[in-house]
Amino acid sequence: MSKRALYPGMVIVLGVLLAATLGGVRAGQLKSETLRVSNADIGGVVSSPNGPEAGVWVIAETTDLPTKFVKIVVTDDQGRYLVPELPKANYSLFVRGYGLVDSPKVKATPGQTVDLKAVAAPDKKAAVEYYPALYWFSLLQVPPKSDFPGTGPSGNGIAASIKSQGQWIREIVNTDGCTGCHQMGDKATREIPDSILHHSNDSSGAWERRIQSGQAGAGMAARFNQVGSKRAAAMYADWTDRIAKGELPDAAPSRPQGKERNVVVTMWDWADPKVYLHDDISTDKRNPTVNANGPIYGALEESGDYLPVVDPKTNTASQIKLIVRDPDTPSSGDQPPAGPSPYWGDEAIWNSKTTVHSFAMDKQGRVWAAARVRKPETSAWCQAGSDHPSAKLLSIPQGQRGLELYDPKTKQLTTIDTCYTWGHVNFDDNDVLWSSFGPAGVEGWFDTKIWDKTHDEKKAQGWSAFVLDYNGNGKRDAYTEPGQPADPTKDKRINVAFYGVSPAPDGSVWGTVLGMPGALVRFIPGSHPPDTALAEYYEVPWNNPKAPVQGFAPRGLDVDSKGVVWTVLSSGHYASFDRSKCKGPLNGPTAATGQQCPEGWTLYPFPGPNYKGAVENGSADSAYYNFVDRFDMLGVGKDVALATGNLSEGLLVLVDGKFMTLRVPYPMGYYAKGLDGRIDNPNGGWKGKGIYTPISTRAPFHMEGGKGTTSKLVKFQMRPDPLAN
Repeated sequence: MSKRALYPGMVIVLGVLLAATLGGVRAGQLKSETLRVSNADIGGVVSSPNGPEAGVWVIAETTDLPTKFVKIVVTDDQGRYLVPELPKANYSLFVRGYGLVDSPKVKATPGQTVDLKAVAAPDKKAAVEYYPALYWFSLLQVPPKSDFPGTGPSGNGIAASIKSQGQWIREIVNTDGCTGCHQMGDKATREIPDSILHHSNDSSGAWERRIQSGQAGAGMAARFNQVGSKRAAAMYADWTDRIAKGELPDAAPSRPQGKERNVVVTMWDWADPKVYLHDDISTDKRNPTVNANGPIYGALEESGDYLPVVDPKTNTASQIKLIVRDPDTPSSGDQPPAGPSPYWGDEAIWNSKTTVHSFAMDKQGRVWAAARVRKPETSAWCQAGSDHPSAKLLSIPQGQRGLELYDPKTKQLTTIDTCYTWGHVNFDDNDVLWSSFGPAGVEGWFDTKIWDKTHDEKKAQGWSAFVLDYNGNGKRDAYTEPGQPADPTKDKRINVAFYGVSPAPDGSVWGTVLGMPGALVRFIPGSHPPDTALAEYYEVPWNNPKAPVQGFAPRGLDVDSKGVVWTVLSSGHYASFDRSKCKGPLNGPTAATGQQCPEGWTLYPFPGPNYKGAVENGSADSAYYNFVDRFDMLGVGKDVALATGNLSEGLLVLVDGKFMTLRVPYPMGYYAKGLDGRIDNPNGGWKGKGIYTPISTRAPFHMEGGKGTTSKLVKFQMRPDPLAN
């Protein structure tokens, strides 16, 4: 063939190749042209050999700032992404998504357009390593319904006190069991450390040894013993044995869809690797513009005596050292590990006297923390013989947490002694703080207006009993005590305590009562609460043939602007209770049963798979606490109910009866307890507001990254679309 004949053919081939190449570039350019990448953004397209990758996460992280900073977004249906509002720094970018393995990290700075290459998982075994813990924990085989009630150690190994499969799930599996402190199903829990396994006769014995690890070991072992230690250990051993032999999750999570792709997740490191977070506070729940653009405070519960603080404006983390009133206040450091930890050995890593649990913020931006400040014995004026109006009716010889007040303007801390104990702390519209955690039979309050005027902690506080209007006359009368026969001419006192607590718009105060099936209690203070307060008692419908829904074991609680109560259940449900729907009498003997209003309940099963063999449960997901977004701080509507998806690794958002899951894919291990929201700029659109949660696992070293990983403060925002900036 001559050169003359060859060249035209080569020109044609080269022309086709060049056209194809330019077409590919133009296609990429067309996709990028629709991105508005400002000087504070990084954007681009994520693709793989299969084409654009929709619904995968792009993660930008940096350690250039005063504390580690991470921002995460989701790609749209064309694989485009935009990470907005990045502080000036050098970032590492990578792609994570279901069906993928992590892409190589790419360096970038704000203002750049950076296309990223996703990497397909070579097989299912590689892919499932990125699944949320829920999909692994749902492999747990729970005892069949026919095994209940338990027949004890000489029978089926389940304690005779455990009457149903649901109770077993509540007490040893879900929020009142193991998932109340740990993200069960993550890599750290679905595998048994060699240091434990190799020193045990079998995996069941390894689990009995495992639960003794660390300073919570005595409590974990007690929980196993309560339900039947051998049977509980065998259940968990069977789970980890099957995984060790290669069993993989049956179900697969879907990639973010629809509005789930609009989420922007921002994350800051705070605290230190030996502590864990329980709660956070950013604003006054009644007015979310208080403390706008200010610091966010965290609660370390049993693990440390300081408030971790993040300033989102400067991306700095700091600490506020806490104080106690009595130097002999007990400390969690007094409790040594029951057994060596695979991570920390025999070291007692928790050393807290204050055990700060939760907060409220007032109109002045002051932080009111539930904190231990003294030994358990109460002051003389709390006890019998006192002239305090509440003590005359119901004395309190012992209590745990009081209050600690932090004023950010003066930087001063003030300890406040209360007779009763604080767990959760919430303001009503009259600046009165309402408590939870009892002691049993007691609801306490603290009037901050009185305290500000007098600084008299005795005068500012009060408490009352929970008294049902058993005789039905609409007022509080003489009452029978718990355990005494009911008297139709008297009222009836019940020996309950609040866990979650929230004042309602009508002036009543609602709380959750832990247990099986558990309950909601409405507390109506009256004109002089120590002796006028009345209560109403509503059990979660369980084994109630008249109830349209069945569930059990509430924990967190919040009330929306219409007075509807929201709580999360250990049965794998989000539940609402609307008292206005009640048809039966709300006082009198019938109401004292707690079964008087099944029609007030609506239950929403959490998304995701259930445990194997579970027939009395809605989902294997575990939600510790919940929050009603009354002011549209997330950006999906007012009065939207939120919950912590602690095994699905995200924020569960209930909109019009359907869940959105806003996942936190990195680091794997997102597990929250407290939630809060704030509006920094009422005119700032999505950028001016957000929802905050801490990462609250008691073992942050179980998270991706292992020992040395700290808890995080996490902010959720919802854009109008995945490319908004």
